[in-house]
Amino acid sequence: MVARWVKQHSRLPCIVKLTPNITDIRISARAAHAGGTDAVSLINTINSITTIDLDLMAPTPTVDGKGTHGGYCGPAVRPIALNMVAEIARDAQTAGLPISAIGGIGTWRDAAEFMALGAGNVQVCTAAMHYGFRIVDDMISGLSNWMDSKGYKTIEDFRGRAIKNVTDWKFLNLKYDIKARINQDLCIKCGLCHIACEDTAHQAILREKEGQRHFEVVDDECVGCNLCMHVCPVDDCITMERVDDGSYQNWTTHPNNPMAEKA
Repeated sequence: MVARWVKQHSRLPCIVKLTPNITDIRISARAAHAGGTDAVSLINTINSITTIDLDLMAPTPTVDGKGTHGGYCGPAVRPIALNMVAEIARDAQTAGLPISAIGGIGTWRDAAEFMALGAGNVQVCTAAMHYGFRIVDDMISGLSNWMDSKGYKTIEDFRGRAIKNVTDWKFLNLKYDIKARINQDLCIKCGLCHIACEDTAHQAILREKEGQRHFEVVDDECVGCNLCMHVCPVDDCITMERVDDGSYQNWTTHPNNPMAEKA
């Protein structure tokens, strides 16, 4: 409704900024698109209470002893923004709608990721607050160097290329199977992989062999969750190896699904 009013009474471009404080971002994007908006920008800040003053027993910052929620932004919201940009870009009702991406963008790679999901441009705020406007020059040069290395002459050469590879969970291959592999030559025997797996995952990593400190994956217990790889402090010490036979089945036809479709 608001977008329609703006388009009726102004010749200026109309860009609707979308809030992430909603269950399904596609609903507001569809409404803006139906109203004739020229583009959408997202995301706005996320409603949050970041800390509590345990002496005042009130959210911070406080005003006369009281506090309220504020808008959370910066790098922590980038994954949320990426998902919402992707949802709009791959939605049949909003496909092709110009998108200006916002949310924790501070490097050329951040910008490239949003553009790969369909954004035509990006906006920077928090990073500029931290590092000044010169950070934009760094982002431009970094993006340009990366594009040269890939042979991309313009942003349109790669914009939206990742959209086709974003899917719904039910269509993922349930027979895809990977296992963790620990490079014993690189392992420093810190044990972080074992602790993470033993205490919070699948108890799939041994910590001893022949009485010596040794970390090794038990394939029968490993589900390929990647947790050990992420906590390992040594680059490429833990990698993931595909071990399935290449067959495919998703949840829509799986026998455990009570609403499974017939093959």
